[in-house]
Amino acid sequence: METPDNATAPADGTAEQPTGIAAQDWAAASADPQYRAAVVDLLGALAYGELAAFERLAEDAKLAPTLADKAELAKMASAEFHHFERLRDRLAAIETEPTKAMEPFAAALDGFHRQTAPSDWLEGLVKAYVGDSIASDFYREVAVRLDSDTRALVLAVLDDTGHGNFAVEKVRAAIEADPRVGGRLALWARRLMGEALSQAQRVVAERDALSTMLVGGVADGFDLAAVGEMFTRITKAHTKRMAALGLAS
Repeated sequence: METPDNATAPADGTAEQPTGIAAQDWAAASADPQYRAAVVDLLGALAYGELAAFERLAEDAKLAPTLADKAELAKMASAEFHHFERLRDRLAAIETEPTKAMEPFAAALDGFHRQTAPSDWLEGLVKAYVGDSIASDFYREVAVRLDSDTRALVLAVLDDTGHGNFAVEKVRAAIEADPRVGGRLALWARRLMGEALSQAQRVVAERDALSTMLVGGVADGFDLAAVGEMFTRITKAHTKRMAALGLAS
């Protein structure tokens, strides 16, 4: 998962103090069964996403043009698997079977990856950079409304594995060498954006506890206007990443 470009601080430079559930720890917040169910869904989705990222990076390494590139992707894959292990262990610690927590999200994520299988090395880099970053933005948006223990874990597993800078360097170099590559990759990135947002919306809609939390049915959730603003911020961050890659959004 990549560090997003849309993380912003308040204009006066001070951090907002958490309130409500965000000011509680897991022990206090999990007394609400609906909130507990929403967090289990969130951690299950994130855990499967990290496991899928590990598998994808390992596969992408086979397309790497050089041994150094292959080794770099293998290191990133290892970092993603470590993130998965932390989430798996946390689910077990809160007395939830990790596999059962992940299973509801496997079909949607596997479907996304089937529909967006890269045809070459560069498409694989763009997919990881764009797709993972969109997911990371979404989870960071949600994290601000989580209890302190869950929030700390979610933010920790979203730490940049280095794939962002690596992808930008390789893609920009390829476009510089052959400008025609840029048009093809720009179309590919736009497709990824649409597919990623559609999958995210479908997953949330199918999980009652998670969707209820997001639209304010659980204390401190988003209201409908805030959900729209959230997706606007995610879209703006995507535009910035496209520019960093040297692609038109």
